[in-house]
Amino acid sequence: MPYHKNKQQAFQAAQQGTMEAKEWYDHLVKDQADYGSQLKHLKQEVNEAFAQINNALEVASEKQRKQLEQFRDDLQAIVDEVNQYE
Repeated sequence: MPYHKNKQQAFQAAQQGTMEAKEWYDHLVKDQADYGSQLKHLKQEVNEAFAQINNALEVASEKQRKQLEQFRDDLQAIVDEVNQYE
């Protein structure tokens, strides 16, 4: 049972990290004075989420793996979008 619990906890951390990164991205406003600060925080959230996803992939079930790969794709889309403006 502890293995299953760790697997679920790892997945939930990756899911939460991805959601937080998406929220930061949704609130990012290019024209605001604190854009640089917002962007720095977004990058930190994205990097943490990628790390959580990689950690979860090590113990994920097949169903979780597919969802984690989608999280990773979503984050990569954010990175690609942000890089267009830099």
